[in-house]
Amino acid sequence: MRTSLAFWSILRKDMKNYYLKPPNISWGIIFPISWTLMFFMRSATPVDLRDILPGVMALSVLFGTTSMLAVTITFERRSRSFERLLLAPISLNMLMLAKTTGAIVFGIVNAFIPVIFAFFLTDLSGINWFFTIIGVFLIAVTSTFLGLFIAVSANEVFEAQTFSNFFRFPMMFLCGLFMPMEKLPVFVRPFSYILPLTYGVDILKFSITNTGNFKIWISLIVLLGYSVSLFLVSMYNIRKKWIY
Repeated sequence: MRTSLAFWSILRKDMKNYYLKPPNISWGIIFPISWTLMFFMRSATPVDLRDILPGVMALSVLFGTTSMLAVTITFERRSRSFERLLLAPISLNMLMLAKTTGAIVFGIVNAFIPVIFAFFLTDLSGINWFFTIIGVFLIAVTSTFLGLFIAVSANEVFEAQTFSNFFRFPMMFLCGLFMPMEKLPVFVRPFSYILPLTYGVDILKFSITNTGNFKIWISLIVLLGYSVSLFLVSMYNIRKKWIY
């Protein structure tokens, strides 16, 4: 009972204090939408909104979750309020899950903002919503734990945002968000296969456009593996750098 109360109290605090911070609005919401509009305006040929919807959704999740963690974790570490949270009647693992759950929710909400716009502009019939939701959830979890890994390594919010871009911008071009991986140079293509977002986008392509490069179960296993690994590495770094 005390653990669940502490968990929801931490989650509610983060949702209230950090969701509408300027970095989250600019990087988590405005940037993905602006980048997509630029893609439309600069395209020389008509663009099928349904074809780019998986990329837009994945981009929204990626920027939303990593921006959220850059603000919450880094800001509380700098203000030393994180130390006070360690006094809560909750384990460190559960504490960090409470801190990251808000970012996961933020990323999932971000993912469906483009879907709402697309609903009024194109036909969305035939979409496999079951795998779409699973894909969005796994992208949100993986991206959140990537953001946690980044936030643990930074001291200031701007450092965390800059460090995040080191991962985010390559993913925009290497993970098949808007350009098929088959069209990438051969020497670049192997990097696509080691990035977790590649497999998240593939799940969304499978569920939305009935295309994809991998078996659905392969993408699911890879994303689950990345999620667990990133969380464990982040927890190790927190114990090593912040506590002991």
